[in-house]
Amino acid sequence: MTKPETLLDYGRRVARVADHIADHLDDELDVERLAGVAHFSPWHFHRIYRETTGETVADTVRRLRLHRAAVELTRDDDPLERVAKRAGYGTLAAFSRAFSADYGVPPGAYRLRGRLHPPVPQRSQEPVIPYKIEIAPFEAVRLAAVAHQGDYHEINRAFEQAMVWAAARGLLDAATRSIGIYYNDPLTVPAKELRSEAGLVVADDVKLDGHVHEIRIPSMRCASVVHKGSYAELEAPYRYLFREWLPASGHEAGDHACFEEYLNNPRELPPSEWLTRVSLPLKD
Repeated sequence: MTKPETLLDYGRRVARVADHIADHLDDELDVERLAGVAHFSPWHFHRIYRETTGETVADTVRRLRLHRAAVELTRDDDPLERVAKRAGYGTLAAFSRAFSADYGVPPGAYRLRGRLHPPVPQRSQEPVIPYKIEIAPFEAVRLAAVAHQGDYHEINRAFEQAMVWAAARGLLDAATRSIGIYYNDPLTVPAKELRSEAGLVVADDVKLDGHVHEIRIPSMRCASVVHKGSYAELEAPYRYLFREWLPASGHEAGDHACFEEYLNNPRELPPSEWLTRVSLPLKD
């Protein structure tokens, strides 16, 4: 195969590994098994994966398991020991150290910050974090997108596919913008029916193929907030926008789904430092 064909082939094979990891977080993810999923030699698999994705297999597994644990802490009342075991840690102490290093607080304190689904959905019992609202024009973009159906907190696998696709074509660098579009309200639509898109901003002349399709976000005015922290906490800015700000603002929501732009690289920073701009389209 030519060099471009080889890069595309490697990208597809690494994407299969990323999907396999996301689907088997509770399994033993050893090198031989993952290399077999991609049909790579076990001797070279680690280097190929790292050069393609920007992180090691162990980094990917650790990041995804801790993210799942963060989501569980905001949703469920399972004992911390059980959450720790599911995340791959033999002791609560080891889990607490790892979680605190990435999320800035121990898992127990993280759980007490608030829930995505409060047990008693009364307005007075839901903490509302005030955000600084910015109303500004959003410039139109073209996305190379991968569709995702299911729990929004599992959209990372669609982003992995989009990034592997882009990396294989030399389109991925530090300046690449990543945007997620979310069509449904996760508090009213069953998780398995939620629809979203994981997209990377690309130029008009980039050819899209395979499972990657085009989505265009048009120019429009948006109200936006920047959230600092884990993606598991992103219901908080939506709650503020729709419950507190919009009814009192004099503005009306527009005819486009909300979207999120991820402003820094989650592979290079702990979740406590992640920045996400949540945008609510407005009618003119």
